[in-house]
Amino acid sequence: MAKQLRDLLNDAQAKGTAVGHFNVSDLAILKAVVGGARDIKVPVIVGASEGERKYLGTRQLAALVRSLRDEIDVPIFLDADHTHSLVSALDAAKAGFDSVVFDLSALPFEDNIKQTRQAVEALKGINPAIIIEGEIGDIGTGSEIHETASESGGVLTTAEEARHFVQATGVDALAPAVGNRHGMSRSMVEGSSRKHLDLARIAEIKEAAGCFLTLHGGSGTEDKDFVGAIHAGINVIHVNTELRVAWRHGLEKGLAADASEVVPYKILPDAVAAVEDVVKSRLRLFSGFA
Repeated sequence: MAKQLRDLLNDAQAKGTAVGHFNVSDLAILKAVVGGARDIKVPVIVGASEGERKYLGTRQLAALVRSLRDEIDVPIFLDADHTHSLVSALDAAKAGFDSVVFDLSALPFEDNIKQTRQAVEALKGINPAIIIEGEIGDIGTGSEIHETASESGGVLTTAEEARHFVQATGVDALAPAVGNRHGMSRSMVEGSSRKHLDLARIAEIKEAAGCFLTLHGGSGTEDKDFVGAIHAGINVIHVNTELRVAWRHGLEKGLAADASEVVPYKILPDAVAAVEDVVKSRLRLFSGFA
C-alpha cells in the first residue's frame, strides 16, 4: 500500500493508469467517494477547493479523512484543490493535506511563476513530502452546469510554457489546458455532447515538463479521450460536476420517495448511492478495468 502520494503517482505512471480525484462538499459525497474506492479496491484522492473547504472546514475535513483511512484497506489521499492564496495553502498543509493545487493561472504567466515558486518553498518547509501542483492555461471556472460550453476548451498550454513553468517553479505536478474545461454544458448532462482532449498536446507537454500531469475538469469527457490522455501521460484525473449532478438526482429521488419524510439519514442514501455509481464507473475506467 502506498504510504506517500508520490509513491502512488509513480506506481500509476509505471502501470499506465491514472488516479481518480473526486471533489467533496458534504459528508454524503465523501462517503460515496470512499465507498466507491473501497468497492473497486483502488486508491483515491479526495479533493476540496477553497469554497468546499470553507463550507466543510479545512481541519475538519482532514480529520474525517484520517478517520476513514483507519476503516478501509485502500489508500485515501487528500488534496487542497484550486487554492488561490498562500495563506489558504499553508492552512491546508498544516492540517495534513497530502497535496495542494496552487492555482494562479489567472495571473500573468511570470507572476504565476514567481508566486508559485514562493509557495513551493513555503509548503515544502512544512512538509517536504507534500505534492505541489501548478496550473497554466485556461480551463474555465465553476464545477457546475453551464448553458453552453466548448467541447475543446479555451486557450491551450504549449509544451514550451510547460517546460519553462515546471523548471522555474519546482512544482511536482502540472495542470495544463488541453481541451478540458470545468463544469458541464446542459447538453453534456443530457449526454448529447462530450468534451474532447488534445491528446498529441498532452504527450508533448509530458515530454517537455517531465513531471506528473493532472487533468482538471474531467466531467463530461468522452471515455476514449480519458484512455488516450492516460496513455499520453496524464496521472491524475479530476471529476466534480458529474458527482454534483448525481448527488442532486439522488437527493431528488430520496425526497420524492416520501413527501412527508424529514429524516436526513433516510433521504440521503439515494444521493450517496448515485454518486458512488459515478465514482466506481470512473475508477474502473481510470484503472484500466473497464
